[in-house]
Amino acid sequence: MREYGRHVQKMIEHLLSIEDPERRQRNAHAVIELMGFLNPHLKNVEDFRHKLWDHLFFISDFRLEVRSPYEIPTRESLSEKPHPLPYPKRYPKYSHLGKNLEVVIKKALSEQDPEKRAGFANAIAYYMKLAYNNWHKEVVHDDGIQSELTGITDGQLTFTNTPYVKAYRTQDNRERDRGGYGKQRGKFQQRGGGGGGGQFRNDRNDRNDRGGGGGKFKKKRY
Repeated sequence: MREYGRHVQKMIEHLLSIEDPERRQRNAHAVIELMGFLNPHLKNVEDFRHKLWDHLFFISDFRLEVRSPYEIPTRESLSEKPHPLPYPKRYPKYSHLGKNLEVVIKKALSEQDPEKRAGFANAIAYYMKLAYNNWHKEVVHDDGIQSELTGITDGQLTFTNTPYVKAYRTQDNRERDRGGYGKQRGKFQQRGGGGGGGQFRNDRNDRNDRGGGGGKFKKKRY
């Protein structure tokens, strides 16, 4: 393993040549301490000493015979592939609304309290309008939301409060609201003249061309 270097590799090879079990065990603990010192970032890893012992056996090609405070790994256990994760397979009836909203609608239909039922309906309508606004980039009328909610719940849910959602605005509309089109004016740019210093420079150039030189300073003749 390159992160430990060749010197640690030589130390572990020396451990394999020690015949006294007690002396080999003491040297193995010393190598573990050195490995932890060379890789201080492992201290932020949960159970980092367990990882150090696994690396010790891995570098020795699983031939080192010492007592480990953890389960000694084998070549087969490290090469074993993990089992695939059982991802949930949910097939929503209304795919554009998602499965979670169907769960909320089902809970709302089972609610007996009229106030809580109306609160569920308002929250569902607000979410439906927000999702439509985000995906279609346009405003939908409340009648369209009510019509779709009626079709999903067979007319059992109706919302009373208008689900307020901000209208989607394009970049051009946002720039128009700030009072301009395209690039904004610079910090020191003047209005109308487009610079302010151009007229002064032109007047000075005209005086130089006429030989005036700027007033009381006259050109000396010889």
